Amino acid sequence: MQNRASRRRFLTGLAAAAATPALAHPAFGQEPIDPASFGLTPNAADSQTGAFSDACAAAAAAGLPLFLPAGTYIVGYTELPANLLLQGVPGATVLQFDVIGGALRASGLRNITLDGLVLDGAFTAQATADGNLRIEDCDDILVSRCIIRDSRANGVSIERSAVRIEDCDIHGCAEAAVFALDSRGVGVHACRISGCGNGGVLIWRSDNGRDGSIITNNSISTIDNRSGGNGQYGNGINVYKADEVIVSGNHIADVQFSAIRLNTTNDTQVTGNTCINCKEVAIFSEFAFSGSVIANNIVDRAAQGISITNFNEGGRIATCTGNIVRNIFTGSEVNPDTVPVGIFAEADAVISGNVVETVPGLGIGAGWGPYLRDVVVSGNMVRDVEIGIGVSVAEGAGKALVASNLVSEARRAAIAGLAWSDVVTDDLQRDAAQFPNVTVTGNSVG
Repeated sequence: MQNRASRRRFLTGLAAAAATPALAHPAFGQEPIDPASFGLTPNAADSQTGAFSDACAAAAAAGLPLFLPAGTYIVGYTELPANLLLQGVPGATVLQFDVIGGALRASGLRNITLDGLVLDGAFTAQATADGNLRIEDCDDILVSRCIIRDSRANGVSIERSAVRIEDCDIHGCAEAAVFALDSRGVGVHACRISGCGNGGVLIWRSDNGRDGSIITNNSISTIDNRSGGNGQYGNGINVYKADEVIVSGNHIADVQFSAIRLNTTNDTQVTGNTCINCKEVAIFSEFAFSGSVIANNIVDRAAQGISITNFNEGGRIATCTGNIVRNIFTGSEVNPDTVPVGIFAEADAVISGNVVETVPGLGIGAGWGPYLRDVVVSGNMVRDVEIGIGVSVAEGAGKALVASNLVSEARRAAIAGLAWSDVVTDDLQRDAAQFPNVTVTGNSVG
């Protein structure tokens, strides 16, 4: 009985310890470098760049953490050393970059952790080093529990590096929250991104190649396109020429262009995202892409729902399954060429098991003029639309199968044959024999 009671007290103690919030203290139980011994003190009136740089170098050389107590530290441009563990009190340790143009930079290094810091660019007069934090040619970099705000350029700029950004708040950046070029695998997880001028998370490459970045469980909102253009800017997540990227579980709202935009990508997964109030195409796979999986996403309020396009540029091979697309706008404020469509695909694609509702135009479209090849539209539910399902029957169009769909409350046509934007037949089920490129079977319309 005594042993059982002792065990119970021991387990209760463990549970209580687990439930107690962790104090802001260095990791691994190591005694930190004392920043005050380098003259680095919180809330000093003058810049402390030299003291900050010396303290970082000493901590890294000794293999010890550098812990900065709560307060504001005015610093300028600083090169970080390898093997640095720099910690602060989350939300309370502020590195305020000075007016000349401050930033943290790591180049050609390994093993750096920045945890619990506020990187504040609000007082910087000009953009420096591409943002508040620049990382190039580095590996094993972790940025966690940080606030990165008011950058005059990007929040975090990454080139040719492997970086994880986790549980961070990034907002008020003039360009993008995170811009990664030619990455060796970037992870952006459980971050809160808002109020950025040209983009949320950008995963780009100079040339097509394996990237392997993973963008998951982030909240991204209020993304502008201050630099203009027709889709280069203003996207929540933009993947360009980067292959084998995963975009999953993100909530993206109030963007000027796309929630998720894939341009010239291969083997990309877009799954389980929620996309709200997008002023152009909510989820876009465009130009010379190959192998896009777009599944189990929600699109509510957008100028267009999901577009898988540009067969003329080599865009092909996609699955579009299990998505909900609804409440499509009558037009786009930012791109007048965007017309109201729920889901659209052109080549070597399966559109299956989706729900499309309330579209003042085409619910599901297969092909545009001659740009149609081997598209399956099956098992979808489409309702409250002008045209339920439209398939290209223009000269030169390839094959399509339209099977076992339910179309309800289509005001103009349930299943139509289209030549570009013209309706050739408003009843493709009845007239299918006239168009040998299309097989229409087992659909329920009403």
